[in-house]
Amino acid sequence: MRKTLVILAVGLTPQLVGRDTPNLKRLSERGAMRPLETVVPAVTCSAQSTLTTGLPPSGHGAVANGWYFRDLREVMLWRQPNNLVEGEKIWEAARRRDADFTCAKMFWWYNMYSSADWSATPRPMYPADGRKIPDHYAYPPELHDELDEKLGQFPLFRFWGPLADITSSQWIARATLHVMQTRDPTLTLTYLPHLDYNLQRLGPDPQSARLRQDLREIDALCGELIEEADRAGRRVIVVSEYGITPARDAVHLNRALREAGLIAVRPEEHGREILDCGASAAFAVADHQIAHVYVADRARIPEVKALIEDVEGVEAVWDEDGKAANGLDHPRSGELVAIAEPDRWFSYYYWLDEEKAPDFARTVDIHRKPGYDPVELFIDPEIRFPKLTAAAKLAKRKAGFRQLLDIISPSATHLVKGTHGRLTENPAEGPLVISSEPELMPEGPVKAVDFKKLVLAHLFDRLTFPERGAAAQVSERSP
Repeated sequence: MRKTLVILAVGLTPQLVGRDTPNLKRLSERGAMRPLETVVPAVTCSAQSTLTTGLPPSGHGAVANGWYFRDLREVMLWRQPNNLVEGEKIWEAARRRDADFTCAKMFWWYNMYSSADWSATPRPMYPADGRKIPDHYAYPPELHDELDEKLGQFPLFRFWGPLADITSSQWIARATLHVMQTRDPTLTLTYLPHLDYNLQRLGPDPQSARLRQDLREIDALCGELIEEADRAGRRVIVVSEYGITPARDAVHLNRALREAGLIAVRPEEHGREILDCGASAAFAVADHQIAHVYVADRARIPEVKALIEDVEGVEAVWDEDGKAANGLDHPRSGELVAIAEPDRWFSYYYWLDEEKAPDFARTVDIHRKPGYDPVELFIDPEIRFPKLTAAAKLAKRKAGFRQLLDIISPSATHLVKGTHGRLTENPAEGPLVISSEPELMPEGPVKAVDFKKLVLAHLFDRLTFPERGAAAQVSERSP
């Protein structure tokens, strides 16, 4: 076996590798760089699950960053148990080949209760008083305190939200270095999210001074990891899940469904409205540039499809045939899947009166919102003194008062300048794979469904790898 490090640098594209990324450029020159032909939806959970299993979303079941759990009648995003992902993972295939194989999975998604030997992932604490305390989950359990002692508390509020910056990626990179140096895993998978933030906030302009700084920052972290890998004789792969392209505004599918009388809401305190999925005839779970549309009565699918196709900013609506043709025909998928035009994205908004927006609409709350919300990357521009306002609210929380951290706009979708989810039309703007081993790379693009085989080739010097029999069972730890 050859020890291998895989760095997932979110949002990295061929056009961004250059003068501001000297470490990544050197790796591509001594090795090879190829475009990655990713999957739809090109979003975190779906793409990462394809990279680790070699299956499309129709095979592994992660049809988006979240979906409608029909048995619970609830939308849930950003769940973490690895048993939600069907199929054999890279590390399971490698362990089947060699019982001495070990794997560290650092902050890749679906990272709780997996069969990897070591893992860590964001997992805040939620005390009964309503606070959210930054923390992470690690396996084995002693790794949690070890990382906290060495690196301090995981910077959760720098991992997502208006304050998101290089800090979280630095913490993850240092944690990865620590695990490599103390555990020496055969395969190390690490996830660096930094580029994702300003690419969505500001757009993917390669000449942007802010983006160039971000590139230098993420390249420096990659350089540290590559240097340690070279010192220990590890092979290196750098991969990204998607490319981020320019965006101008959102498409509000749920508002169109609401106006057509298909969405039901439940009134709450102060006249606010909560989406009632179980009582709705049809609703959309928005996720960047794709949306799963769930239709309660299959007889109404043609009606709903025609309605959505007429919404400005929608490029296509896939029914059963369309989902099958694009690898999304899984029971978790909506009866319909909508695809946005290249410069548009889907909001989750279902209210028609801003005064009736739910209280969580104005907060960073990835688990309560029934869809992805990139506006969480921004403080409401109408707040005159945002830092002072946020500090005052946090001070009240620390003093023990219940205080809603309502600093996000529920309507400023125009702020978002970058998006992803559909396939990019220009490979230079899409995801990539860089390898230190040019002889193991194909001549043309790497298909996301072949990435598992590519990693196994780096581990075992084999360009092909036998797949596990259909009757075999995937081993998962129980929660």
